[in-house]
Amino acid sequence: MSQTSFEIQQAAVIGAGTMGRGIVMCLANAGVNVQWVDNNPQMLEQALTTVAQTYAHNVRQGRIDQAEADARMARVSAAADYAAIRNVDLVIEAVYENLELKQKIFRELDGLLKPEALLASNTSALDIDAIAAATRRPAQVLGLHFFSPAHIMKLLEIVRGAQTSPAALEAALALGKRMGKVSVVSGNCHGFIGNRMLHPYVLEARKMLLEGAYPQQVDAALQGFGFAMGPFRMYDVVGIDLEWRARQLAGKGQDAPQVQVDNRLCEMGRFGQKSGNGYYHYEPGSRQAEHDPEVDALILRVSEELGFQRRDIGAEEILERCLLALVNEGAKILQEGIAGSAHDIDLVYLNGYGFPADKGGPMAWADQQGLADIHQRLLALETRQGDQWKPARLIGELAAQGKGFADR
Repeated sequence: MSQTSFEIQQAAVIGAGTMGRGIVMCLANAGVNVQWVDNNPQMLEQALTTVAQTYAHNVRQGRIDQAEADARMARVSAAADYAAIRNVDLVIEAVYENLELKQKIFRELDGLLKPEALLASNTSALDIDAIAAATRRPAQVLGLHFFSPAHIMKLLEIVRGAQTSPAALEAALALGKRMGKVSVVSGNCHGFIGNRMLHPYVLEARKMLLEGAYPQQVDAALQGFGFAMGPFRMYDVVGIDLEWRARQLAGKGQDAPQVQVDNRLCEMGRFGQKSGNGYYHYEPGSRQAEHDPEVDALILRVSEELGFQRRDIGAEEILERCLLALVNEGAKILQEGIAGSAHDIDLVYLNGYGFPADKGGPMAWADQQGLADIHQRLLALETRQGDQWKPARLIGELAAQGKGFADR
């Protein structure tokens, strides 16, 4: 089989958590045979049951027939260990976000798999080159960042490392197409395209809580603009505790003023929807986010303890700060060559982050505003709030030429 026409017939997934389950279904649904490995046999057993239940549910809903459900299920099998998966074309690792653990897995797999097999990590932020460095096949290593729930979300970020070969990228893009994904290639940097842009966006939202806003105000402004959900509802859905635990593990970031509200919520066991309380309250069995005055009181206390003078923050300021934070980071991603085009960035935000479809994505929205206008607005924020608002070089350059991101 020549490198150029490498087609993925057999795959393996490492990890039977939520992401692993979704990825297994994506592969099985696309006609790929999947061997599934997890070092906890009970967890793997449960995961196989969950997948079977999901297919049964799809049959009841009339989405697929029984024969199709049986065919999909037949493509999935449990594998006892890494030795059992040595003949696969692709392994996708979906264990928790820990670089050392991922390097250890990749080192072991590299020693067992056939030389042309691809090794992919479903990391959402870790350094693909550092993971590839644990192997003797860095050209065959890449990131396949699925979005949760993986079998439902359309977006797939394909992350190319410094040494990822064009053939490996081509095979990954072909697989993305077979799985019915919207695939976007990203360069390797912390958080890739989507999560890297999300960081300054949620940072502004959190800062505004300390300065005078409340969660439902911030969310209402962004949902009014057309987002599927605002940042605080989003955190309740994914779990506020994920970043909190990551900060604990890393032993850093826990003291930043912006995360103090999150920390206090987590210390109270308010992890979001799954625990019935987060930034909002949820009645048993309900996903309806309800305003919780207790959270407002907590925010008031935390901001006063930190010495903030609270003020009224309107919907306009919320939109201005959150949207311009996205656009400015997007421009940096473009200027660094992490994304191939502004359209790619928009695809990520439309398909993975609930950006309003009628606005075309953050970069298209900025082009509609006019980059000269965006540039001025960023300069005004820089004057008022400091140099984190310094406009990306690319915005100034394009604005001076009367061009937009789309012209690049």
